[in-house]
Order: sequence, then structure tokens, then C-alpha cells
Amino acid sequence: MTTPPAPLSTSTYQDIAFEVVDQIAWLTLDRPRYLNAFREHTLDEIQHALWTVREDPSIAAVVITGRGDRAFSAGGDFHAMMRLNKQNGHLWNERMLGTAMAIRGLHVPVIAMVSGYCMGGGHELALWCDVVIASENAVFGQTGAKVGACPTVGATQYLPRIIGERLAREMIFFARTFTAEEALQIGLINKVVPQDQLREATLEWCERIKGHSAQTIRATKTSLNHESDELYASWRQGMELLNNIWGTEESLEGMQAFLERRKPDFQRFRQANRDEVANYLEGLERGDNQHPDARAGAN
Repeated sequence: MTTPPAPLSTSTYQDIAFEVVDQIAWLTLDRPRYLNAFREHTLDEIQHALWTVREDPSIAAVVITGRGDRAFSAGGDFHAMMRLNKQNGHLWNERMLGTAMAIRGLHVPVIAMVSGYCMGGGHELALWCDVVIASENAVFGQTGAKVGACPTVGATQYLPRIIGERLAREMIFFARTFTAEEALQIGLINKVVPQDQLREATLEWCERIKGHSAQTIRATKTSLNHESDELYASWRQGMELLNNIWGTEESLEGMQAFLERRKPDFQRFRQANRDEVANYLEGLERGDNQHPDARAGAN
């Protein structure tokens, strides 16, 4: 984890709220108008806030949550992601990976406190955290297949290990969502509580952590992360795959359809691809894969 270039002071945060109270750091995604969806600035601010945690060994835990009850986070902000393409998409992808590594690299437990929608990249954000507590109104899902994006910055790596290969594929391929109770049953989250008890229950967790050995927690978190840290190569490959999707007509159709609240027309891309393959196969029959001189001689 390296220090992000901006912002340089917590007082400059626009997209998050950050405070340390009684040895607990509270990081709140503060874009409720957009269901706490994140843009580049948001990811930079999260990384910067977590860097300050690393510089304060008196902090016992970090809680990441979203402003309001409607959403923990709806994931990436489509207005930001629709600007991405093969030339600039790596700048977004690196921010996502940097944020994930910042969370996993902290010496203290990171708790995702989830209320409402926890979807797409927002769900990957929760996956990066050590434990997840949710209110009864929480909903978890990977929606990339519906909007032309790829959940390759955590979901494809962690979900099979957490909930099993079959269910992970179902969740990703079918964009299946889970209620809080369903998520608890399959092991996707740790605890469900009533909405009005969410913060209190999270504070109880924090108090228990404060009563435990900091050096033990640091060492055991590092040890627990060891196997999944080996997935770094998969993350890198996943980001390269994602970079080839940003800015394509198909991905833009998915996101634009979501913003316009209509069903995306992905069938036209399947048909166009079919036509391309048919044209290629017909060319093989005609001998189009030969040098023109060879084709002339054959005639």
C-alpha cells in the first residue's frame, strides 16, 4: 500500500466522512444521493483515510459503512465508469486494487457495517473487509452481468472460497441477490441484526476487539490473509480482462440501460458476433485464408 497522491488532509474529503472515536475509526461513504456509489475521488479518499489508520497504532478497528439506510454502496458510479476505455481504464482498476490492498493490509480488523443495498463493486468492497455485520434490510449481489461490467477485483477470487464454487457462479452469472438472512445462511456475512440495533451491535464487536491483544490480531490477520494473498496474480489478470471491457459498446449499453431504467439489448451483440463468425467460416469455404496468388492458381 502506498500513500495516494490526494487528498492530503482529511478536511478535504468530499465523498467520505472519517472520524476516530474511542479508538475506532469510522469511514462512511457519503454519497447517499447516488446510493453511496463510488467514483475515482471516493477511492482515493478511502485509501488516504486508511493510510492515517496505519499511522495510529492506538486504533483497534475500522468500520466501513454507507450514509443512510438505503445502501451500503451500489458499487461503481456509472457516470464515472462510462468514461472508461482501454486507454484509461487501468487508472480506475488500479484504484480499486489499491483500495482492496489498503483494507487487507491494515494491522487491525476492518468491519463492513451494511444497511440496504450492497451490490456490484460495493459488494466487493464488503468482501475485502474482514467481517460483515448487516441489518435486516440488507441485500447482497453481483450485478455485473446485467450491466456489462466484470466483478474481477475480488468477487471472482473470494466468492468461491466463501460460499462455494457453484453458488459463486450462480451469484455472478445470474446476478442473483441474497437477503441478509440468506447471506448469513450461506456464510457470506457474519451477523444480522435489526436496523435500529446495527450500530450498537457493531460497537459491541469493536469493544471485544479492543479487549484483545493488538499484536496477536495483527499477526493472525497476516496469517489468515496468506493463502488469499496468493490470489494477487488473479486480481491482476482480472483487471486486464476488465480493461478490455471498459468502453465497449456492450458495456456502455448495459450501463446506459440501467441509467434509463430499461432492459439492456444485449441480444444485438450476440447476433453481431454470430454474423462475424458466420462470415469467417464462409471465408474458409471460399479459401479466403490463402494468399491471393494461391487462390488465383486454384481457379
